[in-house]
Formats: sequence, C-alpha cells, structure tokens
Amino acid sequence: MTDALKRLSDEGVAIWLDDLSRKRITSGNLAELIDQSHVVGVTTNPSIFQKAISSGDGYEQQVSDLAARKVTVEEAIRMITTADVRDAADILRPVFDATGGQDGRVSIEVDPRLAHNTKATVAEAKQLAWLVDRPNTLIKIPATKAGLPAITEVIGKGISVNVTLIFSLERYREVMDAYIAGLEKAKAAGLELGKIHSVASFFVSRVDTEIDKRLDAVGTDDAKALKGKSALANARLAYQAFEEVFAGERWAALDKAGANKQRPLWASTGVKDPSLKDTLYVDDLVAPGTVNTMPEATLEAVADHGEVTGNTIAGKYEAAKADLDAVAKAGVSYDEVVQLLEDEGVDKFEAAWNDLLKSTEAELKRLAPSEG
Repeated sequence: MTDALKRLSDEGVAIWLDDLSRKRITSGNLAELIDQSHVVGVTTNPSIFQKAISSGDGYEQQVSDLAARKVTVEEAIRMITTADVRDAADILRPVFDATGGQDGRVSIEVDPRLAHNTKATVAEAKQLAWLVDRPNTLIKIPATKAGLPAITEVIGKGISVNVTLIFSLERYREVMDAYIAGLEKAKAAGLELGKIHSVASFFVSRVDTEIDKRLDAVGTDDAKALKGKSALANARLAYQAFEEVFAGERWAALDKAGANKQRPLWASTGVKDPSLKDTLYVDDLVAPGTVNTMPEATLEAVADHGEVTGNTIAGKYEAAKADLDAVAKAGVSYDEVVQLLEDEGVDKFEAAWNDLLKSTEAELKRLAPSEG
C-alpha cells in the first residue's frame, strides 16, 4: 500500500466515497474508511440506493415496520434513504466540525423524475433537508435547464447543494452563476453565508466513453490517437472556469461577506476503458480546492498504486483546449455529446429510481403482516 490517498488529501483534494448502504454503516466500514483511507464525505444517487436496498442487507426490519404502517412505496423509499443519509452524516460529523463545514458531508438526490420541474425540485429539496435534519447534508439537484433556477432558490433559502450531472463547460458556468445568484438572495435575506456550502459535480469518465466511441467510428489513426484525452481536457477547462469565476468582481462582495466557493467535484471517476490506467481520473485531476468522489474500487486502486505527483491541472489549459479542438476537427461534436450525456444521465437515474420503486414495492408486499 502506498500513501497516495494521504498525498492526494495533502494536495487539497477532498476524498469522498461514491457509495452508501446500511451494511457499510452498521458494519463500521464507513468509519474505517474515514479513519484509514482519508475519506471525508459521501455521495449517493438513485443507482446506489437501488443497488443497496435491492441487495436487502440490513433493511428488512425497517421495511417490515413500514409495511405494517401501510405507507406508500414513495414514502418507504424516502424513509429508508434518509435514514441511511442521517446515520452516515452522524458518522461524518467529527469531520464536518473539524473542517468548519467544508467536508464531512453526505449527499442525497431529489427524485430524478422532477429533473425538469423547477418548482417541484425546490419543494423536494426543502423536504429532504427537513427529513434528514443534519447540517452536514448536501441536497443533490441535477444541472438541467429547470435545475438552474431551483439551485438559486434552494441556496437562497440557506440549504447547501450538490449540483449533479454537469458535463458541459457552458452548463458549468451557468451552475456557478446560479450558485452566486443564490448566495446574493441569501445575503439579501440576512442569512449567514458562511454556513452555506456547495459542490458542482462535473462528470468525467462518461465523456471519454461517448467521445472515444465516436472516435473509433471515425476510424482514422489521428482520431484513435485522441482516445482517453477528452474527459481530462474537459475537466481541466472546468477548473480554469472555476478559477476565473471565483476571482471575479461579482464574487468579491460575497467573499467579503464570508461566502464559500462552490468547489468542483470530479464525479464518475471510475475508469470504464480497460486500456486506460484505472486511477487516471484521480492522478490526473489533482488541484487544490477540489473534491474527488470515488467508487470503492477506484479508492482501493489509488491506495494501492495511485501516482499522486502534485498539481496535474495547473499549466495544462492550452493543451486541454487543443485536445478538444482536435476532437472537433476529427468530426465529433462536443455540444451533441454533452447534451446526450445530460439527457442519458437523467434517464439512467430515473430508470434506477423506477427499479427501486418496483423492488421496494415487492419487499413491502412480501413483509406485509397478514390481516387479522
């Protein structure tokens, strides 16, 4: 085992785990990862909960109680998922306190079926914050067009947000703008800005997966030589945008009022292409003030053979732009790819949510007490 995770943390990258289950909580595994693997946060999504709950580990008693109360399947899911997030938040509370609220956070996502409904997203975010009732929660809102005004509204109410499913540089700038607008609303309302936190989850591996597939279809040697470069280029240019926005005049007034920068979070960091290094989206995206949320397999790979050699983003903006320009020149449309990925991302989370509804409903029926 190398000490790559410690080096990563020392470089200013917050290490979060992209997974949660009741078994992970009750077995002491989450506490162990915090203690031994420098994990300082947890992210969840509908796919993660679908996998955890359908596996059944540790949920039977709660599902049985919910079945006895004859709750709806939607309410059952909310009770189950918010219980896990609440317990994980309690385990991470010492990290939250030690970092002044920066880390030690657990994310829970609004119902993905509301992704294109601003008003419903805001209402759901308020409800989730109330249900979990922990200061170290982040409510996940997807960066759809309808999600942007919801982000502003929710931040304006003092609720901390993890903006998810960001693929494009243009949308990322809109997300930062929505966050700043929310802080301005919170400031006008007299809220304490220092207590409001946010991360912007910029998805990485899916960009390579889709663009590389298209480069293979182009079929030329030049096109194939560009494989495995787009995701890193995209993320590095996102960090450049982050540096610009949070050094700007509009930010200065909020900074003076004690506001926190919205940190870029590298999501989807598990490498899908076996020809690429399995720690690529960690080793090559090191910069201060970032978060990297990893599935456990990636966390273990970095711990075992990660190569953390300092900042791997600074000074690489021109090369990143050149890589994306070369992809466009090869005939692959960046705009088309990122829009497709956003649409697919919402669809995948919605499908996972629907699977979760079905499997939970089946469990509620199985464990329902007999009448009489």
